[in-house]
Amino acid sequence: MPRPSLQNQGFLRLIRELLETAALIAVLYGLVNLATARYEVDGQSMEPNFHTGQYLIVSRLNYLFGTPERGDIIVFHYPNDPDKDYIKRVIGLPGDVVELREQQVYVNDMALDEPYINEPCMVNVSLCRDNRWELSASEYFMMGDNRNHSSDSRAFGPVNERFIVGKALLRYLPIQDWGLLTHVGYDNAR
Repeated sequence: MPRPSLQNQGFLRLIRELLETAALIAVLYGLVNLATARYEVDGQSMEPNFHTGQYLIVSRLNYLFGTPERGDIIVFHYPNDPDKDYIKRVIGLPGDVVELREQQVYVNDMALDEPYINEPCMVNVSLCRDNRWELSASEYFMMGDNRNHSSDSRAFGPVNERFIVGKALLRYLPIQDWGLLTHVGYDNAR
């Protein structure tokens, strides 16, 4: 009885290794896509911190194990057209009262210190007029950092938690803008 050639065993081993590697890559790719999303910034609403054409990694897992915090930068489905995604900063949490008074943002009667905004609200911008929102148990108030050029909760109201995609964690393109996104905490809002 002739013995199988060693060349055939080597070739079969190579094929098996390639198939196992391809299966591993497919599983890892699937897990990464379940845990994260990629988002391209489009528009000026988050300037000076984010610009059109920048790409972000968004964690879908952060809010499975916790809830959004004031200052988080998140991606959510636009409530009036869930096929569109927006990126904004969380300003108000469930149960908060958010107010605009004389172009200043107040949460629970405390003025927010917002070093990240592009410029203060201007009197002649309709979204900067005095207003007040009381958030329900499942609502978040979102605002763009470029207050005079942002369609946000001032225009379309609070965002229900079911529309939240996840927390922006990393800017990865263009390469010169690469970096982890830092959280801005607010000690004076609660």
